[in-house]
Amino acid sequence: MKKAIIIGVGTEQGLGAQLAKRFASEELHVFVASRTQSRLDALTVEIEQAGGKATAVCADATNEEQVIKLFEKAGSGLDLAIYNTGNNYPGQIIDMDAEYFKKSWKSCCFGGFLFGREAVRHMVKSGRGTLLFTGASASLRGRANFGAFNSAKAGLRTLAQAMAKEYGPKGIHVGHVVIDGAIAGDKIMRHLPELAKKLGEDGMINLEGIVESYV
Repeated sequence: MKKAIIIGVGTEQGLGAQLAKRFASEELHVFVASRTQSRLDALTVEIEQAGGKATAVCADATNEEQVIKLFEKAGSGLDLAIYNTGNNYPGQIIDMDAEYFKKSWKSCCFGGFLFGREAVRHMVKSGRGTLLFTGASASLRGRANFGAFNSAKAGLRTLAQAMAKEYGPKGIHVGHVVIDGAIAGDKIMRHLPELAKKLGEDGMINLEGIVESYV
């Protein structure tokens, strides 16, 4: 059975969970990872009730040891790995403390390095596989009040480009999926309700359409 690892799985109405359900429906054994065990457990139950196969692994994307163990749990024969972790909370540079900036960089970029490294270490053994990073238009242009997110996402994009050049010749497809706008999911509703209200349903990107771009 083909295998996939998806890290950055939050609420049921979030991109990570929707990707997991979609690839499980394509008959991949999906290993889902995040820092919240209860959400993972609920998702795996839902996938298995629908006839799919899923394994929950509690892991912090910025913790090297936990990321290594995640890939060890999945074992050999990895076909797909998706890095879907990131934090886009706003903040002005003048008021920003170093820890806030560091946290954004670790979540968006450093974690992507750890995850991507382990993915290609497993995939080069079989000479095939697909590694995808969830990106954002913030990686292409700076925006006021999002300096931490902009710089971290730009780092992730160039990391993905470098990995594509290094490992494409070895049979591994590396992609960076740019999401150009706010996702109509639980995250924006919970953390940025005023922005969600301002954008409205027509001003946000439909989850189902985003999922299709990964398939």
